[in-house]
Amino acid sequence: MRILIPGGSGQVGTLLARHLHASGHQVTVLSRHPRPAPWRTLPWDGLNPGPWVDDLNQSDAVIHLSGRSVNCRYNTGNRREIIDSRVLPTLLLGRLIADSPTPPRIWLNASSSTYYRHTFAEPNDEFTGVPADTPAEHAAGGVHEPGNLPETWSFSADVIDRWEAALAESNTLHTRKIRLRTSMVMSPDAGGVFSVFSKLTHLGLGGTQGPGTQYVSWIHELDFCRAVDLLLAQPEITEETAGVVNMCAPNPEPNRDFMRHLREAWQQSIGLPAFTWMLELGAIPMQTETELILKSRRVIPGVLLKHDFDFVFPTWPEATRNLVRRSKAEAGK
Repeated sequence: MRILIPGGSGQVGTLLARHLHASGHQVTVLSRHPRPAPWRTLPWDGLNPGPWVDDLNQSDAVIHLSGRSVNCRYNTGNRREIIDSRVLPTLLLGRLIADSPTPPRIWLNASSSTYYRHTFAEPNDEFTGVPADTPAEHAAGGVHEPGNLPETWSFSADVIDRWEAALAESNTLHTRKIRLRTSMVMSPDAGGVFSVFSKLTHLGLGGTQGPGTQYVSWIHELDFCRAVDLLLAQPEITEETAGVVNMCAPNPEPNRDFMRHLREAWQQSIGLPAFTWMLELGAIPMQTETELILKSRRVIPGVLLKHDFDFVFPTWPEATRNLVRRSKAEAGK
């Protein structure tokens, strides 16, 4: 297949491009900052058409991954960048695909499992999952979630709503659209979320974070790529959920267990806890938000499980052992 990946130069885009390229597909990545890669890479700004439109018209599939990192403080400027970096490129691609004389047959657009409510109870799948409160619902005292949650958490729900709405309003009659509500993608690549958790563990800070009861949803990079393979080959499997797929492992874990298994894989006996008040104070100088750690994301992949997707790494202990082994091998090089 000829596959175009706008915004594909980040961690997730790189591991996906690497997988698809190795599988024999013709991969083209669009990036604001192109750099040499085994696959073709072209410049784009996410706002305007360019020479890459020819590649779009010749593609069988588009996998859109644009989006400014949410690992920042949610001040006014950052909020605008987070929204615009997702919504505007999605609208641009929608217009171009709608006008294309030879549109791709499938468009996978990134989204996030943050769409779902903060919960310790029933897990959220694509069929019965409950959305997080929007800013208006939060201001009204909470509809789907407790009303005492931080306002910044409702901002994340607003981002997802706008992001998915931009995809929905794109009138692509000949292109099937799929929203990838993705949890943390775990790989041994430097700079990824697994390396951040691992660094904390090495420093002896890999203990329980906050209450420890909040669920952590995740997916191993191999299963993420294999799930994309499945959707590219059989896009019709999403019809019953209007094109929504939760990209996550089937066994989210409470934070205390998640961190314990990580320490065990790294053979680190010390793991100092970080209480909620410590996280709130530390988030300010670290220029991040505690929602990334404290929100309970209990999400399961209903569509993938219904269609008998065979996870290579369905549980965190076996996934983290694999990731640690590969991280050590990479460091040894």
